[in-house]
Amino acid sequence: MSGVDLSHKEGGARAIAPPIPAPRRRAAGMIAVQVLVLAVAAGAFLWLAHNAAVNLAARHIASGFGFLGDTAGFSISEGLVPYTSRSSYAVAFAAGIANTLRAALPAIVFATLIGLVLGIGQISRHPLVRLITRGIVDLIRNIPLLVQLLVWYVAMLELLPRAADALNLGNILLLSNGGLAFAKPLMTAPEAGVLIVSMLVLFAAALLVRGHRAGALAAAAVVSAALWLYVPDRWDVPVVGLFGINGGGTVSVEWASLVGALTLYSGVYCAEIVRSGLLAVHRGQWEASHALSLTRGQTLRRIVIPQSLRVIVPPYTSLVMNTLKNSSLAVAVGYPDIVSIGTTSLNQTGQAIECIAIIAAVYLSLNILTAAVMGNVNRLVQLQER
Repeated sequence: MSGVDLSHKEGGARAIAPPIPAPRRRAAGMIAVQVLVLAVAAGAFLWLAHNAAVNLAARHIASGFGFLGDTAGFSISEGLVPYTSRSSYAVAFAAGIANTLRAALPAIVFATLIGLVLGIGQISRHPLVRLITRGIVDLIRNIPLLVQLLVWYVAMLELLPRAADALNLGNILLLSNGGLAFAKPLMTAPEAGVLIVSMLVLFAAALLVRGHRAGALAAAAVVSAALWLYVPDRWDVPVVGLFGINGGGTVSVEWASLVGALTLYSGVYCAEIVRSGLLAVHRGQWEASHALSLTRGQTLRRIVIPQSLRVIVPPYTSLVMNTLKNSSLAVAVGYPDIVSIGTTSLNQTGQAIECIAIIAAVYLSLNILTAAVMGNVNRLVQLQER
């Protein structure tokens, strides 16, 4: 009889359960597949770890990270972290991490500036500017980074004078094939801290200026340089000695060649990212700005570049991460980065798995941190609909 509910009968018969919705079944199936994949991966990892432990024990090879507390026994040519041959392996790895950042971060900054200039140059209205910038980009990005690094290193060693004949630039800078030696101020830690805080305050104030921010930043840079030049009353000046240049600070040829190669190589890829971002802005934005009598520079600075950031930031994030990883080629020119120090530690201790794991963990951590920071930047530059 129509209109009668047949899902249950008189006398309190049990009702038929409603079917599970299809989306919920799909979600449950996806979770089950993910759990299965995770279990298989964990099982494979445990199996490999067990086999490694058994094989190492059979060959009487030590395992574990206890060696990090032992004396390293090797020297590091340069770095920011205080280190001697009597320091531990843990300090040596810390010095390697600092040296990696010491080379990669300046390269990222310089590559960004070069990429911005070359990227804008490729959309210039002047044919000669477009031809030159396009030629530079095509030339550099089609030569392997390792080859460029070796060219930089060999050129500096061969073309620059020996330490005994170093170029003297005002008794402040000495340039030779041993690097660039420069006079450095002798200050206590509190004095240096006050100067650094003063610089940060100056640049923060310059960023708050509206209308003439570029001029304010330039003024902040000039004042900061003047503070560093005139506040210290004692200087460690480099001098040419019998066995090289003594005193002062030094920028090594290894560091300069690594930063130079990374800067140019990453800079030309950054130029392509900038060019594609600028071209992604609708042509009507250019025409509207010209109708408002804005110059081309004002159009780029105030209209086109801000809108292009939502296209530029995602590939630029990959560029930053690749530059961090490409800094591992420093071992080819003898710069003591994390890979170089990890390899030396591996050769001395024989604990290959642990040393390689530390190197991998360092690069993984740096790239995860970069992805997190740039992800926030990407959210900030996206168009906000109202």
